[in-house]
Amino acid sequence: MTRYATVLAADPYQTYRQIDLAGKTATTEPHKLVALLYDELIRALRTAAIATEQGNHALKSERVTKATAILFALESGLDFSAGGEVAVTLSTLYRGVRARVIDASIDSDPAPFRESADMLAEIAEAWASVGLA
Repeated sequence: MTRYATVLAADPYQTYRQIDLAGKTATTEPHKLVALLYDELIRALRTAAIATEQGNHALKSERVTKATAILFALESGLDFSAGGEVAVTLSTLYRGVRARVIDASIDSDPAPFRESADMLAEIAEAWASVGLA
């Protein structure tokens, strides 16, 4: 029988991140939740780039999977009736980035991950400024 503390001790950093993320999302309003998704997406893409450079295929695969899931979540959360053309544009962007990330996952070039992260960071910054208004 695996002890709970033993499981937590296996990767304390990952355990902390999961607990921290659960705490952040438990009572988060939708605008902040989207901002959090952008942060996690950008982090996953940048980590995938580093993992690609280092030849760490397991980490790269894990981060690509996470990034793809977040892109699906962001796209599924779009409100096309209220968002109009912006929602359509974001949907197209998310699909394009998702395709690019999947293509990059079978290659050894970290550039697509970094370029996607940089582009999404600009969108995340714009999203954050909307929340301040």
